[in-house]
Amino acid sequence: MTHSTAASLRTHSPRLAASLAASLLVACLSNHPASPPPPDSARAAAFLDTLEERTFHYFWDLTNPQNGLTPDRAPSPSFSSIAAVGFALTAYPIGVERGYITRAQAAARTLTTLRFFWTAPQDSSISGATGYHGFFYHFLDMSTGLRFQNVELSTIDTSLLLAGVLFCRSYYEGADSTESLIRALADSIYYRVDWNWARARPPAVSMGWHPEGGFIPADWIGYNEGMILYVLALGSPTHAVDSTAWAAWVGGYQWGTFHGQDYVQFGPLFGHEYSHVWIDFRGIQDAYMRGRGIDYFENSRRAAYAQRAYAAANPGVWNGYWNQIWGLTASDGPANTTLVLHGRTRQFHTYWARGVSALETNDDGTLAPTAAGGAVPFAPQIAIPSLITMRETYGSHLFSTYGFRDAFNPTFTPQVPVERGEVDPVFGWFDVDYLGIDQGPILAMIENYRSELVWRIMRRNPYIVRGLKQAGFSGGWLGATPPAR
Repeated sequence: MTHSTAASLRTHSPRLAASLAASLLVACLSNHPASPPPPDSARAAAFLDTLEERTFHYFWDLTNPQNGLTPDRAPSPSFSSIAAVGFALTAYPIGVERGYITRAQAAARTLTTLRFFWTAPQDSSISGATGYHGFFYHFLDMSTGLRFQNVELSTIDTSLLLAGVLFCRSYYEGADSTESLIRALADSIYYRVDWNWARARPPAVSMGWHPEGGFIPADWIGYNEGMILYVLALGSPTHAVDSTAWAAWVGGYQWGTFHGQDYVQFGPLFGHEYSHVWIDFRGIQDAYMRGRGIDYFENSRRAAYAQRAYAAANPGVWNGYWNQIWGLTASDGPANTTLVLHGRTRQFHTYWARGVSALETNDDGTLAPTAAGGAVPFAPQIAIPSLITMRETYGSHLFSTYGFRDAFNPTFTPQVPVERGEVDPVFGWFDVDYLGIDQGPILAMIENYRSELVWRIMRRNPYIVRGLKQAGFSGGWLGATPPAR
């Protein structure tokens, strides 16, 4: 599948496009040095307060209260993204703990969402279904909840939804009927997912399936956002895959050096961030990371620092890049066009899996705040100042009702047609939309940095613990040794 195909209505996962293009990729033990606060911590705290609250309201204000479905994007009219629903389910308890909404409000919205996903039709029909074999279609109609057009049954987007479901399962511990039912429905939804059915080419799990043509001819092998998928598949009480699946996944890693950092390579920063939203990888290691002497948290820290160094070096000579403004990941972009600007031929893209590593350079001058936002726990000293600088430099062009708009391109200043967004002749192109899958990591990872809320709750989730141990993780909060296999 090409990036242009992925961009067309984004009928494939934005992560899927990147993983198909580079599904080979990799990274301190439990004694990470304590991270000092970023400069001017009072100012940073006030900024993070504002950013969290505004970003939270994307999920709370825009989700359909009748079925719990969250739009893929806004304000442009949109279908629902099941991954965005997973981030929404994660957002609601953050809203409770921050005082934005009451626990009862959050529980009621969560129960509505889980009831929908448990009762929605699951079958192999081309239309009229929401999922099959426990998995769900990547995009759903916001009102009916049925498959949107011809999108794939997505194993990774289902996994991101399930991560939010299981977070709710562990957060809502009350004895009342609402919270009891949340736990029961969460278990039911997770237990139903048939991970072994999705192993079209064992032992790996396929990236997806279409009722029209069967499984997508690509599997989750090599470092990217798929780590959460395998932890969930290994931890399933009903349809668990065995440890050979993890071995196949790790077998595709590519260790390399990029801008002075040694780590498992993957270009877009979402691949270094998504799984970390729900799993605290600090101080725990699988066999691969034990062999490298670091952990996945440190791996992601190095990826963030490498991207910052790349922006500071700015080999593509893009406007706006420096050590205070950086971050490439899958995001919206201005247009699919080639322009000659100041004597340089520049190729631009709309939605594209932007990223840089020792393996690839996919860069058209478009930056996404979610790249730095999702890196806040790994690298607060560089990520928080970057976010503040973005807001102060570009103001309401970039930072508005729901926090950061999805993306911006300071090089794209010509007054030519764009797919979406607005072009300022001085400051460049700015998206008008917010994307749920990019809002989610900003909110959750800032909260993990500030209170460890999601990490603390998920450390006691039995399925996450089991999945990690089945993958061979040990150490730190997880315990001394993985189970015998």
